[in-house]
Amino acid sequence: MKRVCVVAALAVSALLLTASAATAASPHFKKNGSPVCTVSGAGTNTSSTTCSASLAGLGQETLVIDVTVEGSAVYQCQNQGGNTAPGQNRVLVGPVTAPTTIPADQIKNGNVSFTTNPAELTAPDTVTGAEAGCPNPNWTGVNPVLTTTDITMTISQGGVLLFTCTASNPNGLSGRVALSC
Repeated sequence: MKRVCVVAALAVSALLLTASAATAASPHFKKNGSPVCTVSGAGTNTSSTTCSASLAGLGQETLVIDVTVEGSAVYQCQNQGGNTAPGQNRVLVGPVTAPTTIPADQIKNGNVSFTTNPAELTAPDTVTGAEAGCPNPNWTGVNPVLTTTDITMTISQGGVLLFTCTASNPNGLSGRVALSC
């Protein structure tokens, strides 16, 4: 009886290993399908980032894509009399993450092309004078100009991280931005 249990346990283990290998597939970006993000809203207090890509070699499980964006805003300093002067500090904004889920039934023969939900980054309308780098605490940081500086996109399937793709530029990302994976 003990031998039968051991053999049965080994058979079940082998079956599970085979099943997991079958769903692991070989995910990769299709030719001309590498991830590219579009960052819009430069020069305002809000930016929106969406990313697109085409994948092949996927298993038949739900795909989860998270796009995380970060940035900084520069403010004008406004005194109590309403006069403004340039601020001196970059104020960090974010991170903000926007998830996109692609159900398994939308993956056809291991292939899918997608565009993510927008990741919206918004700078506060005002910050303290100290945060903005104003001359003294009686000033307020106003009129933010937001710059998106970092994008991270993770792609997971069946709870397994497949890709982490990034782009970063302290001077700002705008327009079409290719990600590195």
